[in-house]
Amino acid sequence: MKKPTPIIPLFKKFIKDTETGKRLKKNGEKIKEGSIDNYKYVLNNLTKFSIETGLELRICNASKLNKREYTSEKNYWKKFYKNYTSYLYKNGCYDNYVGNNIKIIRTFFNYLKNDIDFQTGDFQRLFYVRNEEIEILVLSPEQLKFLIHNKGFEEGLTSSLKRIKDIFVFGCTTGLRFSDIFLLTNKNFEQQKDDWYLKLKSKKTKTFSYIKLPDYAISIYQKAKPKTNNGLVFKKIALINFNKHLKSIGEKANFTAPIEFSREKQGFTKNNKSSAKIQYRFCDKMSSHMMRRTAITTLLILGMPEHLVRKISGHSYNSNSFNRYVHYAQSYMDKEIEKVHVKLETYD
Repeated sequence: MKKPTPIIPLFKKFIKDTETGKRLKKNGEKIKEGSIDNYKYVLNNLTKFSIETGLELRICNASKLNKREYTSEKNYWKKFYKNYTSYLYKNGCYDNYVGNNIKIIRTFFNYLKNDIDFQTGDFQRLFYVRNEEIEILVLSPEQLKFLIHNKGFEEGLTSSLKRIKDIFVFGCTTGLRFSDIFLLTNKNFEQQKDDWYLKLKSKKTKTFSYIKLPDYAISIYQKAKPKTNNGLVFKKIALINFNKHLKSIGEKANFTAPIEFSREKQGFTKNNKSSAKIQYRFCDKMSSHMMRRTAITTLLILGMPEHLVRKISGHSYNSNSFNRYVHYAQSYMDKEIEKVHVKLETYD
């Protein structure tokens, strides 16, 4: 006879074991706080889903099921997957978010099986992890040069916006992640004769980078340089506020060209529901993610060999995300070449 066990208490134990370090990565490292936060979001979603749909979330030990019960349990999880993903889509979620939820639930199933010897029947293999490729949005080399060199524009900014612009330009130059930028101290900067280098270990990938800095990046560092070696170069700011100020900077810089904005649900492109009323501008979609993407694509566009860009960015040779940057850079160069061809094809 099937003996169901409630899912929510097990999921809470999964989170607790991760927080305390009882559950680790395969390489023995502790799992990052960001991942644990994502687990908590999924727990919250599962709880709301169960309450709002009335579906009991439970699991049975597959090793104690007969053939009929096993088939019944398999059908239960098929139904769960269909209903849970539909619930998320109806609540305005898109493929990447839904896919991440399912990926975490699959991780939870593996935890049950491998860490606490609860035989799940591997029903998580029925869960398809869907994802979508969102268009890469980056500054063009011309836009980046404007932010770097236009003193008249900079003088029109408030002191807080100047600080955000400096951090943004520094990120667009070095390719650092938002989290890494706000961990920089004087120890990360090294002077060798007339040259300055940025040296650090990525918080996310654990890879080491050693990047030569241009004069304008050195000026940004020296302007923000703390008095002590352990002091942070850039004072921390909440991500939501950083992105809000960034959009304001983009608007003031006239980065207001209209852009198309669409996402995917179950593999089908869906325009934003308010897109008929709202025309998105480039500045409306500026965010911290743009820093790293801009740095990588700028290096590629300006001709740096791919293997050297990878060394700076920390991407592996077969990284899918890096290949997307390569394709974007090639597309940009193709458009610029086409402009030249148009000029050559006309004769006045």
